[in-house]
Amino acid sequence: MQKFMIIVLDGFGVGQMEDVPRVRPQDTGANTWLHILGRTPGLRLPTLEKLGLMNIVGRETPLMKFSPRATYGRAKLMHCGADTFFGHQEIVGTRPQKPFGEPIRNKIDRIYKILTGHGYHVEFYQGKKERMLIVENALTVADNVECDPGQAFNVTAALDAISFDEELKIGRLVRSVSQVPRVITFGGRGVTIHDILNAVEEHEGGYIGVNAPKSGVYNNDYHCVHMGYGVDPNVQVPTILGKAGIPVTLLGKAADVIQNPYGKSISIVETSKVLRRMIETADGMERGFICCNVQETDLAGHQQNVEKYAKVLRTADPLIGELMDRMKPEDILVVMADHGNDPTIGHPHHTRECVPLMIYGKKIREGSIGVRETLSDVGATAAEYFHAARPENGTSFLSSIAM
Repeated sequence: MQKFMIIVLDGFGVGQMEDVPRVRPQDTGANTWLHILGRTPGLRLPTLEKLGLMNIVGRETPLMKFSPRATYGRAKLMHCGADTFFGHQEIVGTRPQKPFGEPIRNKIDRIYKILTGHGYHVEFYQGKKERMLIVENALTVADNVECDPGQAFNVTAALDAISFDEELKIGRLVRSVSQVPRVITFGGRGVTIHDILNAVEEHEGGYIGVNAPKSGVYNNDYHCVHMGYGVDPNVQVPTILGKAGIPVTLLGKAADVIQNPYGKSISIVETSKVLRRMIETADGMERGFICCNVQETDLAGHQQNVEKYAKVLRTADPLIGELMDRMKPEDILVVMADHGNDPTIGHPHHTRECVPLMIYGKKIREGSIGVRETLSDVGATAAEYFHAARPENGTSFLSSIAM
């Protein structure tokens, strides 16, 4: 037993789920990977090819072939919709519940009251139809206009104008009077409140918020904490392993969305940096659990930019290969996703798709592990690998891949 590692290619789906026509008709026909490949016929990703990506989608191209020695499968989303936060909670072992959703307008007066009651200077920002809040002329409180409508409030800050610690205090106050699944508190340097306001969008259904990539907050010294509602870390793999004395490191957006009270959590956005950090972490760790999120695939999906998405994959592919080359004989790596984000589907939101499971280890059995009913099967497999207590959800596939 050495290391169990997960790389989440955020938003990298492999085909719509069966329930899409009924629950998310706007995602009908979604297939993030095949549509990117169709638009960029010169794209070749030798590492993901080796891991069985084309086996998973059941077709080849002149440059991307089936892999005869791959261990692979696909997984369904058990959580409602297609959400990064719920997807990651599911991966690490939480049994998803039906989420509550509402626009910021339902809570804006309560949020205004609690913030002003704690001495903050708060103004209403009036959009074309809806209102949001500006706090200390440094941050906004509004809907998240990138995830499924009504699933998160965003606190978006210009960190040259307010410290992240102070922003977190504001985020916690917003969280205290809100029932949406997430209050996402984040920001960056090199932007102003005017840059943030210039990225404001209003969407159907009464939603108003900041287009985070457009605002520039991801570009310099990005900080982020996702404040979840009703999430119990004690039933999740990072906490279970941490309590058992097994080192746990979360990297990239995984560090932002998964609680890790006993381990290390490091927020990084840039693909090359987060994967380099994963390689360094794995090299310096004799035994432990590492989960890394490659966020820039998801950002390209939100921007509906096929070329940018393909560029991120080209960056990630050789770095994943480098990690594989450096793995010890007992190590296991799972490359997967949390949902889809098809940049060709005609809207800028996540898409409800099955996700790939590409599994690598020098001592694992080749072949298909089939279609898994939940992303939690990965977390359950990690727990069994370390002989630890099972998480709340999921069925381990360790016996299916063990030699």
